[in-house]
Amino acid sequence: MEYLALATIGIVMGLFGGLLGIGGSVVMIPALVFLFGENQHLYQASAMICNFFVGASSVVVHKKADVLMTGVIKWLVPAAALGIIIGVAISNSSAFARGNSYLLARLFGLFTIYVIIHNCLMFHKKRGGADGLDISKVKDSALLKILCGLLTGIPAGLLGIGGGVVCVPAQQFFLKMPLKRAISNSAATIASIALIGAFYKNATLSEHSIEVSESLKIAIVVIPGAIVGAFIGGRCMHKLPANAVRVVFILLAAVATYKLLTVAPSS
Repeated sequence: MEYLALATIGIVMGLFGGLLGIGGSVVMIPALVFLFGENQHLYQASAMICNFFVGASSVVVHKKADVLMTGVIKWLVPAAALGIIIGVAISNSSAFARGNSYLLARLFGLFTIYVIIHNCLMFHKKRGGADGLDISKVKDSALLKILCGLLTGIPAGLLGIGGGVVCVPAQQFFLKMPLKRAISNSAATIASIALIGAFYKNATLSEHSIEVSESLKIAIVVIPGAIVGAFIGGRCMHKLPANAVRVVFILLAAVATYKLLTVAPSS
């Protein structure tokens, strides 16, 4: 039953990862907390591994659709890589050590409130250039691209997320990036930085009395479904109505928020 639950989590995280340009941790981590109880450092370490496969699978689809913007990605990735290292270092600090790891879950719960609000506001976005592929109004600023990368990487490392739920709106706000372009660039950024965060987080699990093998066991079961889900989600991103996807995602995020904000410390 445990393996079936993990495999299902993989499919769902991959599906939403491909659809929305996120790594899928916003689905995976709350689901693990809901099913197995609080163990935030373990879940983050495992989720970071899975984020790579979700992001990489989505990128294949987006590349075929020819919507990636390499001129933006080459700035996003280095900044996000630095950010994810900073984020993991903060997550390993004494503030979140051992019995305080549940505070990361509470912090994640606050973050999912932002995710819900952001997605609700997206219902009011006008269609056309802003949500399509038109890049005529995109700002070509290296500093703004670096800012988007740092804003992506730091929460990715701190909370174990892919970073897409920050990367996509950050590109739209600061760079005036069309939605589908932002989603595609986000997937490429996630695929590029996830393994950096995963290696760092897993290498420091012993600080929290957790074996790396525990993280790998979860990831191995989740990854196959995540890859399949990401391919499907990436293809559907170019076909399905965005609002239909957002409704389901918001409902899932609402359940996740309640669970994360009320999670009890692990014994």
